[in-house]
Amino acid sequence: MSGVTDLDELLKTMEPALAEGRFVYACVPADELASHLFRQPIGIFQEAEGLTLIVPEAAAEGLSASPPMRMITLTVHSSLEAVGLTGAFAAALTREGISANVVAAYHHDHIFVPERDVERALDALRALSGSAREKGEGR
Repeated sequence: MSGVTDLDELLKTMEPALAEGRFVYACVPADELASHLFRQPIGIFQEAEGLTLIVPEAAAEGLSASPPMRMITLTVHSSLEAVGLTGAFAAALTREGISANVVAAYHHDHIFVPERDVERALDALRALSGSAREKGEGR
């Protein structure tokens, strides 16, 4: 498995990047996936209740969907076996009262936050990374 596993290194180099656009979560029946692929989902997850789709807000027309969210990608190539990264950034966002919905993909972690909180979330993540860099320099 590739990717960084060292938590200190992950925090120092995570560089949060805001993706263009607004996204929503919606649920559709599992047997209807093919009829929703035109929506170009960036994420699909199967649950007992149906398929959760993460789609661009504009593509969600006609679906019952979540409020708009923004996607922040941690640009560090984190290993799926890394320990503590999710907990560290979740704690930083929790301290700020920011809801976070996390998708871990093969190369990166993607954090979906309410649109109204995106700037505060970016600030919190940058501060977390900066604090880890300062701590590393003090060794």
